[in-house]
Amino acid sequence: MKKIGVMFGMENTFPPALVEKVNSMKVEGVTAEFVKLGGVKMAEPSGYRVIIDRISQDIPFYRAYLKNSALTGTIVINNPFWWTADDKFFNYALASKLGVAIPPTVILPHHKHPEGTTDQSMRNLIYPLNWEEIFDYVGFPAFLKPYSGGGWKHVYKVHSPEEFFHHYNQTGDLCMTLQHGVEFKEYFRCYVVGQEKVHIMHYDPRAPHHERYVKNPAPADLKLLDRVVKDSQTLCRSLGYDLNTVEFAVEDGVPYAIDFLNPAPDADIHSVGRENFDWIVNAVAEMAVTKALSDENPAEELRWSEFLAGGKPAGAPKVKAPAKKKAKA
Repeated sequence: MKKIGVMFGMENTFPPALVEKVNSMKVEGVTAEFVKLGGVKMAEPSGYRVIIDRISQDIPFYRAYLKNSALTGTIVINNPFWWTADDKFFNYALASKLGVAIPPTVILPHHKHPEGTTDQSMRNLIYPLNWEEIFDYVGFPAFLKPYSGGGWKHVYKVHSPEEFFHHYNQTGDLCMTLQHGVEFKEYFRCYVVGQEKVHIMHYDPRAPHHERYVKNPAPADLKLLDRVVKDSQTLCRSLGYDLNTVEFAVEDGVPYAIDFLNPAPDADIHSVGRENFDWIVNAVAEMAVTKALSDENPAEELRWSEFLAGGKPAGAPKVKAPAKKKAKA
């Protein structure tokens, strides 16, 4: 029997619906259940062929368990090693190398020394920073947000240096980024499953949380939607995420990737709505079953390391060499 396990926290709708969906498919030799564990012995197999992780970002014990599981042959969605190492600033840099549109972004030093450090720990840092150069590069309006975070926590829209410093001075020892604020007319939040299936949802991050998924949206340009799909696939293939959401803010017809570090994306029926909920439950269930029946070996994954070594990750767009100019007579 090949078991699919689901690890989750405070969610009440997606995990049980996912387990129910997998079991209702009645695939011979495959079953799904909630993961149960106690003390974890090193190098001991988990007993699961696939584990879908919805909570280890908040619980280090779970993250350690999932790394041990991957070591012993379990396919973990999403890969706990990459997820642990990932951050939004690196993602932005990588995406810009892949040809995905990214607003100008700068990473900033901690406003307050991290615990256990002093000013001597920061001797490699230029002080004072050249704030004028930073503001000229990013431009206003801009968003001040953590370099690795989620849930729109500690995110501030600033329109001037004065507003920036007002909020930056309150960020404590968080590591923050400053990113140009795209003045969008359209905004999309996309579920990406298996690095292939893309479900585009019209989204308004300015609305109250329970109203952000837009009902009955106006039709969008098909070429724009096609680029959103392709960019979503490029990002998730390069980062190795089998479950993610990618957010795009569209300005002057250009979809700027704003956020794509969401490996445990919101899938609560009460926020995403019935149609989106059914899509993500079905897509993840089908992916989990396919992986459970595959001969995939998680230890053989090669993703962004190829890019850093000078290669090109799967899904990266091909870049045409510029045409040679004809010599003048």
